[in-house]
Amino acid sequence: MTTALPVRLTTDRLQLRPWQASDLPAMAQLHADAQAMRYFPATLSRADSDALVARFQARIDEQGWGFWAAEHRASGECIGMIGLNRPSDDLPCSPCVEVGWRLRPRYWGQGLATEGARACVDWALTALGLDEVVAFTALPNTPSQAVMQRLGMRADPHTFVHPALPAGHALAEHCLYRLSRADWQGARSQK
Repeated sequence: MTTALPVRLTTDRLQLRPWQASDLPAMAQLHADAQAMRYFPATLSRADSDALVARFQARIDEQGWGFWAAEHRASGECIGMIGLNRPSDDLPCSPCVEVGWRLRPRYWGQGLATEGARACVDWALTALGLDEVVAFTALPNTPSQAVMQRLGMRADPHTFVHPALPAGHALAEHCLYRLSRADWQGARSQK
């Protein structure tokens, strides 16, 4: 599953690209925002945010793809991250490749997460030749579940406790969505 280094994906409004030092303040702002991080266990300090972005970039350096910086093409501003990841946690779908997104709140409600995630899913199922892409989130995160549904993903009938969180944590229970290459191609052929 290795590709030419590094991959960039372009949509009508977004450029999904490797990370730059100039992206770090925007990501630190996102990770410190309680509203943006309400479905994650905690906000992140600047140092922790920078370290997370460094891990995202290390994955891109290693395999050519990962959680990319999401750049708004009209403004050139980093608005968050959108991309693909191989989760290291032992999940019910492991081994797998997930599609994920995290945007600054002022960019919510504009269809940007769906637009970027759709490009990632298309690339994963065609260029990478994956049989399936998954997405998962805490049960209360209905906005992300709506994006998953707009992508044509189907909810797995079983929920699971995310192994990185204690069983009683309010965000521990997660839902899992799946999208097979056959379903993706079928949906594309109907358009």
